Amino acid sequence: MVDRGASTDYERLCQERDLYLGLLGLTDREQPEQFLDEALGLIVRVLGADQAYLEVFDPNEEATWWRAAGCSADQLELIRTIVSRGIIQEALALGEAIVCPSAILDPRFRDRPSVQASKIEAVLCVPIVQEIPIGVLYIQGRRAGGSFSEGEVELSRTIVRHLAPLVDGLLIRSRQRRNDHVEPFRRRLKMDGVVGDSPALARVLAEVELVAPLDVAVLITGDTGTGKTQLARLIHDNGRRRSRRFVDLNCAAIPANLVESELFGVMPGAYTGAVRSDGKIAAARGGTLFLDEVGELAPEAQAKLLKFLETKQYFPLGSSTPLTADVRIIAATNTDLDDKVERGGRTFRGDLYWRLKVLSIRMPSLSERIEDVPLLAQHLCAQAQQSHRLPDLALSPGAFRAVEAAEWRGNIRQLSNAIEAAAIRAAGEGAKVIEATHLFGTADSASAAPAAVTFQEETRRFQTRLLQRALEAADWNVAVTARTLDLTRAHVYNLIKAFGLSRKAPG
Repeated sequence: MVDRGASTDYERLCQERDLYLGLLGLTDREQPEQFLDEALGLIVRVLGADQAYLEVFDPNEEATWWRAAGCSADQLELIRTIVSRGIIQEALALGEAIVCPSAILDPRFRDRPSVQASKIEAVLCVPIVQEIPIGVLYIQGRRAGGSFSEGEVELSRTIVRHLAPLVDGLLIRSRQRRNDHVEPFRRRLKMDGVVGDSPALARVLAEVELVAPLDVAVLITGDTGTGKTQLARLIHDNGRRRSRRFVDLNCAAIPANLVESELFGVMPGAYTGAVRSDGKIAAARGGTLFLDEVGELAPEAQAKLLKFLETKQYFPLGSSTPLTADVRIIAATNTDLDDKVERGGRTFRGDLYWRLKVLSIRMPSLSERIEDVPLLAQHLCAQAQQSHRLPDLALSPGAFRAVEAAEWRGNIRQLSNAIEAAAIRAAGEGAKVIEATHLFGTADSASAAPAAVTFQEETRRFQTRLLQRALEAADWNVAVTARTLDLTRAHVYNLIKAFGLSRKAPG
């Protein structure tokens, strides 16, 4: 005689085995949707449930993907309504499983319209957490009636623990397969050290492709730390002068009385103790001279630079004989030269401005190319490892989300400093992974900071308080908070993690 109970238990164990084997093989699948459909079907059968629903949020953009089993179109729509306003939101806010034998009788949920509309009975809802919530496994209905057992709840938690790193990896792979707007330029341009694939960077490269072959002056504008020097070198490396020297001069870093000698050189006897020095123009002969922070040039130097641009001739300090040099000039500024010129040219000559600005390229700030931040962070981490001979390090998913959520007013330069410092801290602790705390410390560290704080730190504190108040006012409903603050839901989750916020226990 066959023991039906033993047969059922054996069948259940086989189903659980198949489910775990499928989870382990998930990372090898380019298209995981088919497996997820199979997995949800197995979950429904193993737990004796009516319906199962899986939703995953991409933390880097307002996008989701989801799968469902055992649901009609109408039932699926009701479940997706619950995602934004009901039981699932509660599980995400608390970061723990929600279990109830009858949602329609549970005082936590019975008054919610979605629960009333669908007459929801047994519910098991487990958040998928990888540093921050990235999704949810929602199971509804019991064919045998009653609530889900402790064993079934623990099985669901185990399934979710397997799913969390795998789903996070799928999101990263999905992001890596996104449109690379820069790829066409990599085939046509020499782009050593250029990191990113955003539309904003692609627009800059389109302008580089246009101006690089032309032997004309270029003015690069943009905020401090955006990479204007790298852009100037990129233009040089893709122009006709690429085989000759690229020489740079930071006009803001040289005292006004030395700028002329740095640019045009010095002859012996020009002043007491003077020895011959050729200057930057002579050094760049046949190549490119990059004048960074050109808006800081002294008026006397501006006049002589204008003369050189008009005639290709210049006089070294102390010489009465002109020298000739064929040099391409690329200039850069982070100040509004238009405004300086419009105010009568008292600090910057209008005629020089128009000579320098034959063609102009604006380098976008990091906030305009936020898609490039993870790629830049990886690149800068590798640079820090090589520079300081650190062991191999990787950024954790939480660290990636933290750098994406942060406001980098100092642009790439500030990001570079933060990544370098974080790599040194992580290596000093013997860690293999850079965490968000290595980048920014904990939220509590702000209260221990001295009274004098930077504008950026004060802004960060204000944002922390604002987000905390908005979350508490919405009873930690992230969707409502996002709408209140006019942010995406994914961005709110990123900020919660970056600021180290957590919901206070009631009472």
